[in-house]
Parts: sequence; C-alpha cells; structure tokens
Amino acid sequence: MSKSTFYDIQVQFGDCDPAGIVFFPNFSKWMDAASLHFFMANGVPPWRELIRTRGIVGTPLLEINTRFMVPATYGETLRIETTVEEWREKVFIQKHVVRRGDTVLCEGRETRAFVVHPPENPDRIKAIPVPEDIKALCA
Repeated sequence: MSKSTFYDIQVQFGDCDPAGIVFFPNFSKWMDAASLHFFMANGVPPWRELIRTRGIVGTPLLEINTRFMVPATYGETLRIETTVEEWREKVFIQKHVVRRGDTVLCEGRETRAFVVHPPENPDRIKAIPVPEDIKALCA
C-alpha cells in the first residue's frame, strides 16, 4: 500500500452533459490529474524535470477500470483520494476514489508504468523497473 493524497475538483457547467450530469470521460481526466498530483504531493519532481535529470518521461496509462455508482453535477466539489494499491516490478496499480462528502461516486483503478525513451529507438517509450527512490517516497 502507499500514502493517500487528496485532489479537489470544482465541477463546472461545461463538465456536464445536457442532462446536467458529469460526462463520464471527465472522471478519467480528473483521475489522470490526481495521479500526477499523487507523485508531486509525495515529493516526486514534475515529469518535465525527471525527463531532464533521469530520462523518465512519466507514467502513461496501460489499463483503466472505472465503476460509477452515483452521478455528479455542476456546482459540486468532489474529492479524489489516490493511493497505490500494488507495486510490481515494472508497473503499479493506482486506485482513485471520487467522493462528494462521504458519498462515493466512483472508483477507478489504473495500471501505469514508468517509461523512458530508449536510446536505440528514441521515438518509442519503454517501461523501466519502478524506481526504488520514488517508490520509497510514496510508500
């Protein structure tokens, strides 16, 4: 398991469909932002610095699973709690729980990997083992 971080969202009118319900892809956008926030809140430098200093491009999404329970609408404040459920050799499973107050609206799980541009093919990306120092900051 890992530390937990919290990322707040102010739902805007433009985040919603014509029925006034948050359009589902916005949850993915917010969870992606919460993923980066998780690392930075735990002391990991921004990706633009890591690419310069260590060649780490970031943590692209490999797989996502989202379960929706309750809708949200504009004018509400949502809070996303983010943790890493599991650290594997080259990937990690990040969990996001989106709440409005005490009510859970949705849960998302993402499989991500730390990647670099390999010298032999700099137009591609390649997963690397999870950096132990980053894991230690977040665990």
